[in-house]
Amino acid sequence: MLKKVVLAYSGGLDTSIIIPWLKENYGYEVIAMAADLGQGEELDPLEEKAIKSGASKIYIEDVKREFVEEYIFPTLRAGAIYEGKYLLGTSMARPLIAKKLVEIAEKEGAEAVAHGATGKGNDQVRFELTVKALSPNLKIVAPWREWDIRSREDAIDYADARGIPVPVTKSRPYSMDRNIWHLSHEGGDLEDPAKECPDDVLLLTVSPEKAPNQPAYVEIGFEKGIPVTLNGEVTGPVALVEKLNVIGGANGIGITDMVENRLVGMKSRGVYETPGGTVLWQAHRELERLTLDRVTMHFKEMVAARYAELVYDGVWFSPLREALDAFVDVTQQTVTGTVRMKLYKGNCTPAGVNSPYSLYNQELATFSRDEIYSQKDAEGFINLFGLPLKVRALMAKSSGLK
Repeated sequence: MLKKVVLAYSGGLDTSIIIPWLKENYGYEVIAMAADLGQGEELDPLEEKAIKSGASKIYIEDVKREFVEEYIFPTLRAGAIYEGKYLLGTSMARPLIAKKLVEIAEKEGAEAVAHGATGKGNDQVRFELTVKALSPNLKIVAPWREWDIRSREDAIDYADARGIPVPVTKSRPYSMDRNIWHLSHEGGDLEDPAKECPDDVLLLTVSPEKAPNQPAYVEIGFEKGIPVTLNGEVTGPVALVEKLNVIGGANGIGITDMVENRLVGMKSRGVYETPGGTVLWQAHRELERLTLDRVTMHFKEMVAARYAELVYDGVWFSPLREALDAFVDVTQQTVTGTVRMKLYKGNCTPAGVNSPYSLYNQELATFSRDEIYSQKDAEGFINLFGLPLKVRALMAKSSGLK
């Protein structure tokens, strides 16, 4: 009986050629596993394609709700965003895919799992750290670190020689990753950061120039940091993200073009479309501005940066990430309310925020006459707050220190 390997399968160029490569070089029975993260029509041809490529069977796991509730929303509540721009769409998905890979491998009695991540990228780390955390005895096969194929052009030639159709051509060599949260683009002309991203790269979002000339408004209701209503209607997590993707995409929201620092030590350029996610992230941040005190909010900003690094680096299944979740959960107990967002030609701005836990007190903040704040108290506060500066200045003057 042939030994089994379970391959994380997307139907793209890399995983398509990995099926015959595993059979030719390892003699494995290859079982494909695809996670339905909201790729839509991309999943339709996978079963037929996997079998024709040489897989003995394929599992297509619907994990959209799990992805949104257990990966996207925790990261959203944390406020995590990598290097100030990237909303972590691919990064969050990889641990879930690897988790399902491990589950299928255990079910099938496979000795190994395999993935199509390159030796230059972050995904190899994300996949393999998850496997090590969940099933440390599973063998991991990473063909890109073993075979003689060195480019996408080589991979296309390999596929052509075996009659395997792939969705990438030498004239459009972009590497794309899509799920319910985003669509990423890398490769091709995008590898030159001096070149502007061509409009035809965008698939979920119109360019801001082509967006409507009138703004669109959406109202999002949150309960303890989790979005639960859209325009006043209770909406399930998957449907809420999907609807915001349509609205945001139509208004040019969520296009991120960035050069980022990969975990493996190099810089790379990617273009990300995250329309619904951008609206949610901005809305959540505005609600926190209203409901979190200054010290907690500022400390949470530091936690958000560290959380983003953990997610980006693939260390999802770690004690630190779980510990940070516990901190975030406490901060979110009062992050309840509604946020109205204005979407206009790529811009996403707040147009009103309300919460029963608002810390904004108009009587304190007003420039009009008030009865509860004595401006005379500010003098003593400034004297005490500035005392260290005054003492140092007096010392410098008396000692001649410049």
